[in-house]
Amino acid sequence: MANPQHHIPPPQSASTLFLIIFIIISPVALSSAVPNPNPNPAAGKPSAYEVLQSYSFPVGLLPKGIVGYDLDESTGKFAAYMNETCKFSLEGSYQLEYRSTIRGYISNGKLSNLEGVKVKILFLWVAIVEVRRSPDGLEFSVGIASAEFPIDNFYESPQCGCGLDCNERVGNLGIWRGTNPNSESLVESY
Repeated sequence: MANPQHHIPPPQSASTLFLIIFIIISPVALSSAVPNPNPNPAAGKPSAYEVLQSYSFPVGLLPKGIVGYDLDESTGKFAAYMNETCKFSLEGSYQLEYRSTIRGYISNGKLSNLEGVKVKILFLWVAIVEVRRSPDGLEFSVGIASAEFPIDNFYESPQCGCGLDCNERVGNLGIWRGTNPNSESLVESY
């Protein structure tokens, strides 16, 4: 007894084939998508940077790469999340470290009880525990001491690894810190 063969006519064009494949696999692709880092996204929820601005702080207090946050508006308790710890230098002298989770309390012009942000002073890493906004600057406190910096220094968010100098040539070596605009390579250490 011969096996009956079923004949399926070939698709009329490559675009028809693509459409058929897309229809078949799109539900699978959508179900395995990367989860949103914010487990309870709200339509139109502002970014962490926009929230900072709503409390009279510049966006540059947080590095690029914040993937989500939680904020209890009634108490000001917050947490901001990154995928990993972030380290960078500013102006060649200040080394900063942001843990993957930053916590504290926020109110207009004040961040307090901060956890997860450190600055290197001489040979010691110390926690920044409070930030206060003044008319022209930001005062950072490490508990026993504080320092104020011009607000202009914080209008841009630093980038992990290179701070604000991501496209700066390093000395006469011809090496770029960050992304060289003429190349796809990234030099993280030199």
